[in-house]
Amino acid sequence: MLQELVTVVVAAGAAGAVYAAAAARVVKQYERGVVFRLGRLRGTVRPPGLAMIVPGVDRLRRVNMQIVTLPIPAQEGITRDNVTVRVDAVVYFKVVDPAAAVVNVEDYRFAVSQMAQTSLRSIIGKSDLDDLLSNREKLNQGLELMIDSPAIGWGVQIDRVEIKDVSLPESMKRSMARQAEADRERRARIINADAELQASKKLAEAAQQMSETPSALQLRLLQTIVAVAAEKNSTLVLPFPVELLRFLERAQQTPPGQLPG
Repeated sequence: MLQELVTVVVAAGAAGAVYAAAAARVVKQYERGVVFRLGRLRGTVRPPGLAMIVPGVDRLRRVNMQIVTLPIPAQEGITRDNVTVRVDAVVYFKVVDPAAAVVNVEDYRFAVSQMAQTSLRSIIGKSDLDDLLSNREKLNQGLELMIDSPAIGWGVQIDRVEIKDVSLPESMKRSMARQAEADRERRARIINADAELQASKKLAEAAQQMSETPSALQLRLLQTIVAVAAEKNSTLVLPFPVELLRFLERAQQTPPGQLPG
């Protein structure tokens, strides 16, 4: 009798161990467990740790709560100013309602990916090329809002959307390069013209100052000779004052014995 009792206890213990092994589920720290009992959703979401279910009756589905990095394939479209571009982006999102992510949508990753591609093509058609190249922060916010609106019902929260790259046709790249080169040349000409204007004003002031003081012109002439002689040139061009020529001309026209006026 005792041996039969021991056998029953051992069998019950073994059956309990098998049942516990079949009923035990481990939910990791970054996961949440959604339980379906006979196809119906149980009200509570299982937290991280050991979760017990009824074998054969309950089914546990684990949902990852980490932030997911989802690249958006490059989408080709025509901007509002009729330029063909290819734009790719990346979406960062996470699940905030595990039950809604399992029940309300078949595959929330695929749904977010398709919505992101559609929204990206829509953003391309509504934007100018200059906005895609220089005003990406505003476009990122608009793209995030377009994806986040339907994703709320899927139990998903869009954390961030970033446009990675904008590819332009080669002809457009050449046109933009020529435009940038022309703009740089225009600025260079304006700077040169402004420098010439300032130099002419300074030269006019210097000429006026020298006209009031004739000895300054002679000093400037001597400085020029010294500067030219320092270069050790074989030929020296010496400017001759016009006033001296006029003085000699008047001296020739003055009668002998009379000083030129």
